[in-house]
Amino acid sequence: MSSPEHEPAGVLPVVAPQLRALRRRASLTLEAAARSAGLSPAHLSRLETGQRQPSLPMLLALARIYGTTVSELLGEKVAEQDAVVRAADMEPTAAGGWTYRQAGSPGRGMQALRLHVPYGSQGDVVRVHPGEEWLYVLTGRLRLRLGDATHRLAPGDSAHFDSLTPHRIAAQDPDGVELLFVHTLLQSPTATLCLGPTPGETP
Repeated sequence: MSSPEHEPAGVLPVVAPQLRALRRRASLTLEAAARSAGLSPAHLSRLETGQRQPSLPMLLALARIYGTTVSELLGEKVAEQDAVVRAADMEPTAAGGWTYRQAGSPGRGMQALRLHVPYGSQGDVVRVHPGEEWLYVLTGRLRLRLGDATHRLAPGDSAHFDSLTPHRIAAQDPDGVELLFVHTLLQSPTATLCLGPTPGETP
């Protein structure tokens, strides 16, 4: 099974200083934050110094741990009071092979993204964390693993599930899959989140 520590890198030069600042704001040590994200302290340190770049699943993990959004991790400035996000303002960002567009505003109890998941990317990364997730397939076909069950979703299909159920997603078609994706943010920045089992622990 793939580990978050070996996910492919994206080109995200502004992430490093944000990662360190937000971890400190959440009053988390490097060791505690790394453990929650299923990373080694050395790997998280490399992310914070810009020697490595995180993939989108890793950004989602760190955002939940720090009680923030991917937008804030990336240093993006979005108007707090803007209820409407225009298509022209949804700038694409690549991370770990995935492409996402911010589809909601910061400062909310949930985060909305439009995702493109390429074929063969992140299919083996298992996620387990508090909260809920909802996704809707726009184009392509999606394979969704929830616990021991595997579901195949076509355009127009959706799924809404408890994120404490081990889950992973993968595109079934060579052209990938386009999704609308909504997840709840943690109320406590120190709540536990794991992308795959932490070494030495039973998943």
